[in-house]
Amino acid sequence: MITKADDYPIHQKPSPVAEVGTSRNFYDRYFFNGYSKDDEIFFGAVLCVYPNLNIMDAAFTIAYQDTQHNVRASRILNSERLDTFVGPIEVKVLEPLKKLQVLVNDKDSGINADIIFNGFTEVLQEPQMYLYDGPRKTMDTCRMVQHGSWTGQIKIENNKIDINPEKFVGTRDRSWGVRPVGAYDSQPPVPMSLPQFYWLWNPAHFDDFTTQFHFVDDSEGNIVNGHSILQYKNKREKETFSDLEKTVEYFKGSRRVKFLEINALDKNKDNINLKVTPKTRVFMCGLGYMHQEWGHGHFKGENERTYDTYNLSEDPHDPPFLHIQSISDVTLLRKEKIYDGSCILEELILGPHLPSGFKDLFDR
Repeated sequence: MITKADDYPIHQKPSPVAEVGTSRNFYDRYFFNGYSKDDEIFFGAVLCVYPNLNIMDAAFTIAYQDTQHNVRASRILNSERLDTFVGPIEVKVLEPLKKLQVLVNDKDSGINADIIFNGFTEVLQEPQMYLYDGPRKTMDTCRMVQHGSWTGQIKIENNKIDINPEKFVGTRDRSWGVRPVGAYDSQPPVPMSLPQFYWLWNPAHFDDFTTQFHFVDDSEGNIVNGHSILQYKNKREKETFSDLEKTVEYFKGSRRVKFLEINALDKNKDNINLKVTPKTRVFMCGLGYMHQEWGHGHFKGENERTYDTYNLSEDPHDPPFLHIQSISDVTLLRKEKIYDGSCILEELILGPHLPSGFKDLFDR
């Protein structure tokens, strides 16, 4: 099947671009977050294509004045992967690997956005992610991440929010590959095993540099996929850390992180110490993650959308609300010098995790 993408020199196998392999779960996603340094506003956006499901979906969320507003949309892809719009949401690549635009015009909810992400670090390719369920590979993903600032305007109800780069920073990623999307597997591997996923992601912004740490642990607490790096703003310089370790304190009776401390070694084998204190949280199901009805890759119709809100003064601890991002305070100690910054801490903790004392799927 020939599509618009075939007019670009991007083929990687002897077939049209629309053909991506054999897995129905192949996906190709844009993700963005942005937040004000005073913790008052958080927004996020996703847009994803599922070529072998022939579906494209997108979502936009904004946390403002103790309410999280969520716009979600889904449509039939019609195999055209370069038409990156779904209902009232659109993503445009203005300058590859540097500048992207997110547009929202949802008349029913009164949410309108015209915002531009400007990367001030180089795009970073993370280690490939592989996860298995018994002998079956369930995740095989490639992801690139970039830190930057935001400009533009968001209107919500009767309020206008000016987005300027002095106040609003954020992180974007592009990930693609195979991960569980769409309908549940009708025949999983046997014997059945308890689902387990431990994920912490911490992109942080300081005055002159950014850091990024992530952990994927197995049930014993071993790091099966991790990354730690420092990048200087508007420079090509970067530094990868080693010997990554973490200490996590949870709020009593929950799986919510109360405090995270990270230690690593720099290129000179000197210690790097990072302390993260989460504050304002938002629910990733607003963007479709783990959502019971509007989960990623689900067929909703030819062109459908929905809008809802969450009260941020409440904190459900059950699915789909386990997956969160929190605007957080962060301090970095290096060679007896302390740097203060702002960051996001993303958490998704399912199933057993021995160091945390979790033994079941959702125990606290």
